[in-house]
Amino acid sequence: MKSYDVTVIGSGPGGYVAAIRCAQLGLKTALIEKYDTLGGTCLNVGCIPSKALLDSSHHYEDAIKHFDTHGIDISGEIKVNLAKMIARKDSVVEQTTGGIDFLMKKNKIDVFQGLGSFKNAEHIMISKDDKSTEEISSKNTIIATGSKPSNLPFINIDKERIITSTEALQLKEVPKHLIVIGGGVIGLELGQVYKRLGAEVTVVEYMDRIIPTMDASLSKELTKVFKKNKFKINVSHKVKSVSRKGDEITVLADDKKGNEVEIKGDYCLVSVGRRPFTDGLNLENAGVKANERGQIEVNDHLQTNVSNIYAIGDVVRGAMLAHKAEEEGTMAAEIIAGQKPHIDYNLIPGVIYTWPEVASVGRTEEQLKEAGIDYKMGSFPMRALGRARASMDIDGLIKVLADAKTDEILGVHMIGARAADMIAEAVVAMEFRASSEDVARMSHAHPTFTEAIKEACLAVDGRALHS
Repeated sequence: MKSYDVTVIGSGPGGYVAAIRCAQLGLKTALIEKYDTLGGTCLNVGCIPSKALLDSSHHYEDAIKHFDTHGIDISGEIKVNLAKMIARKDSVVEQTTGGIDFLMKKNKIDVFQGLGSFKNAEHIMISKDDKSTEEISSKNTIIATGSKPSNLPFINIDKERIITSTEALQLKEVPKHLIVIGGGVIGLELGQVYKRLGAEVTVVEYMDRIIPTMDASLSKELTKVFKKNKFKINVSHKVKSVSRKGDEITVLADDKKGNEVEIKGDYCLVSVGRRPFTDGLNLENAGVKANERGQIEVNDHLQTNVSNIYAIGDVVRGAMLAHKAEEEGTMAAEIIAGQKPHIDYNLIPGVIYTWPEVASVGRTEEQLKEAGIDYKMGSFPMRALGRARASMDIDGLIKVLADAKTDEILGVHMIGARAADMIAEAVVAMEFRASSEDVARMSHAHPTFTEAIKEACLAVDGRALHS
């Protein structure tokens, strides 16, 4: 029987990063993955493939809508080749997952392909596709099994017309009318992909605004942009049935006044969040506890109630984000090795890769009001930037929230071109507990989108230069 210092179950961003960090720290490490490729949801059917399709569809939209304005004439009809677009996405996934294979070999991590399940707290059974099993022993285990798409109890996902994000990445045709249930990150990103390619898109959201967990100003601005692009957005709508007859999908929902609304389309994307995935782990054999939501319970050191078993990423509390899982994977590895790492969960950014992009870190204005914290606010519109006008990306704004007394930055919320990349500046500033004045006095290259961060910080003190 093979023995290890640490075994990681699950090879998503949290799991493979945990395995690499364990190996770097001199721990004999194994990684167990039940699928044929490494990388988990993110690399195979999540972050990476969705960004590939967002990028391809963005190029197409630019070609049909903006090239003429830029003085680029294209003779003949510009067409979507969806099969080729999907094939490019698949090649991006293949290259990325292949990179994880390389990293495992480089760091001398033993990779087992099969379903890992606990025999007890120190022994793991691996069930392989050929029906064989292998048992290994491990002094420590890190559970990194991620999440799966959630569903509503009355919806039958047939994976043909009523689909999750996984199937939406592999469609054989552009929908005529895509109904998206859920106005969060996944639904809006994939909705925008198919809207650009020619689909009619209707979003149905239970809450009173899309992206309801982010600052309300971002929801308002993104709603305005999406409606300008002919999205149909129905908020405060409670879906009560989804049915299929042939190729037609019918969604019935009640609006906020209780009136029944009927929406018909040819595809329905169910994107109502994700749930922790622990199926087949046999947690009870190891004595590991999960809560009523299916999350594995952990302490501040990511340790379960069984001292040598840790859990990270989507399977534990907190935001279901790949970069949060990576930080937790690193932290768990370093704790096992005797170090004392720390994560400030308030400073883990959230990003939506629509266009304009949406990004946020720290407290929202609503959270500050609820906590009774006195704050001041500065905001700056992207359309006031020379760089934004040059690239025709004038939608959006950046909002900075700072403590009313100390001026420490408490939250930064942005929507606009390259927001996904720009949010890192805000994270760095907040990690070092910068004031808005600190950032306002930093030189920002001109012309850049990041000048809007400087201007928003100047606006906190009522002295923005360009608005």
